[in-house]
Amino acid sequence: MTSPRVHLSRTEPSAYKALEAFSKEVGRICAAAGIDDRLKELVLIHCSQLNGCAYCTRIHVDRAVAAGVDADTLTQLPSWRESQVFSDRERAGLELAEAFTFIHEDGIPDEVYDRVGSIFTEKEYAAISWACVSINAFNRIVIAGRYPVPPRTKAAE
Repeated sequence: MTSPRVHLSRTEPSAYKALEAFSKEVGRICAAAGIDDRLKELVLIHCSQLNGCAYCTRIHVDRAVAAGVDADTLTQLPSWRESQVFSDRERAGLELAEAFTFIHEDGIPDEVYDRVGSIFTEKEYAAISWACVSINAFNRIVIAGRYPVPPRTKAAE
């Protein structure tokens, strides 16, 4: 077992609280733009999966289930391109999630921007983009601090 890491949210709580406030504002922006919880949570889960953040994946899977996402849909997230369970809007959101998560590789390629932009309005595009920025920040904090993800207890299942 590795030794504990610096827990950024405890060591500098004011910065973490600012990030939480930012995340809440992003949630408000998503709602105002017409991004439903199902789409938002699928995007947040996908970013977290791509980053390897089990902690945030669990949180957003729970929120997705509360928003009505079923187990079949959740299990198909990693292979969304081959799956037929996602709407065009969800597919666009997942593609944008990948572009933002791997932005260091190609930025947001023109073909992704054009394809996603043909499905989302400017406000929707911006809302999903801000959601990606927010979750990628949280993923980095959690991964750097190696936040534990304990097994679920029977009561939580």
